[in-house]
Order: sequence, then C-alpha cells, then structure tokens
Amino acid sequence: MQLSPDEIVYWQLGFIKLNATIIFTWFLILIFFISAKVLEYTLKHSNKRTRWQNALETIVLGIEQQITSVGLTQPRQYLGILGTLFLFVALANLLTILPGYEPPTGSLSTTLSLALCVFIAVPYYGIKKRGVKDYLESYAKPTVIMLPFNIIGEISRTFALAVRLFGNIMSGTMVIAIMMLIAPFIFPIVMTALGLLTGMVQAYIFFILASVYIAAATSTSTTQSQLSKNIVPNKSTEEK
Repeated sequence: MQLSPDEIVYWQLGFIKLNATIIFTWFLILIFFISAKVLEYTLKHSNKRTRWQNALETIVLGIEQQITSVGLTQPRQYLGILGTLFLFVALANLLTILPGYEPPTGSLSTTLSLALCVFIAVPYYGIKKRGVKDYLESYAKPTVIMLPFNIIGEISRTFALAVRLFGNIMSGTMVIAIMMLIAPFIFPIVMTALGLLTGMVQAYIFFILASVYIAAATSTSTTQSQLSKNIVPNKSTEEK
C-alpha cells in the first residue's frame, strides 16, 4: 500500500523520476485545457445554450457567491485563482472513482504547491488593494512587537493549509484501501461514496480558507471594524 502517489514511479533516469503525482497532475491540466477549448469553441460557433455551459455557469456563480460571503466585494477579481484552486482540488478528488487513478492531492508536494500559490496571492492582492505601505504596516499591528509573530503566522498557516489537505486525502485513501481488503464485496461502494464526499469537503475547506486569507489581507482597518460590528451584536439588539 502506497502512502503517497510519489511512491508510484513509472519511469526513472538517474534522479529524474516520472511518478503518479506528475502524471495525474498533467492529466488534470489536460482535462481543464480541453474543457476550456471546447467551451470556447461552443460559445463562438453556437447560439444555443448547452447543458455543459449551464452547468459551468452554475458552478462559477456558486463560487462567486462563496467568495462574496467571506467579505470580498469584487468576486470576479479573485475568481481566477480561487476558482481554479477549488476546481483542481475537487476534480482531483472526484476522479478517484476511475480505476488506477491516484489523486495528486495525496502528495505533500502537490498540496504544498497549492498552499504556496495562496501564500503568494495573499500579499499580491493585499498590496494591490491597500498599497505597499499600508499592507506592510499591518504586520506591525497592534504593536511592533507583533511583527515577528505575524510573519511566523503567515508561514505556519501556509504549511497548515498544505498538511491539512494532504493528511485528509491520504488518510481517506488508506481507510478505503483497508476496508476493501477486509470486506471487498461490502464496503467498496459505500467507502468510495464517502471518499468522494470527503474530497469535495476538503476542496471547499481549502477554497474557503484561501478566500478568508485574501479577504483579511485586502481589508482595511475600517472594513475590519465594520465587519466586527456586523458579527458581534450590540447590547440593545440582545435586549430586544
């Protein structure tokens, strides 16, 4: 039993390895590329709305609503990275129903790469929205003493984001493999369905956490105070 798709090596030349993580990551990229080209061709050469187009529009609108719900007022601005992260993780986990497929999200190298994308996106959008000075000053709030702790927090949450996704996907794969060895004729369908549900939940959690990090980086002190007022009810409201 392999703990990670990194251990499944299809070809090797010296230190260069072609493992399952690389193969299935490029397989997912190919699916996204072909789907985008097919949709682009359909939109240009057909006046009829297809079910495929309706399904994609529903997914996009759903992602935009979730982005708005965490406090990002212009969801289209963040749809590219956040939507891509969600769709990649979701599709990577959903395709586990295919025989012989190994989810690349079961590799720490993949989840760490996704987390690094979020790590880079947070200061990018923060500086773009607030400016360099205002964004960098946020690391020294409420006092300068908090500067190293805030920096460590940025780094640690990136590793936590990667390890959380990796651990959940790996453990789910191991549980399914163990249950299929114990009772191969009873548990496969149930455990596969449970694995698909868990994979979608993990994709949603990763997407929401990335959205929250970007929302925190792009929000000013005024916005944060307004959000806190909306979240924490005042005494008069509680009395009523």
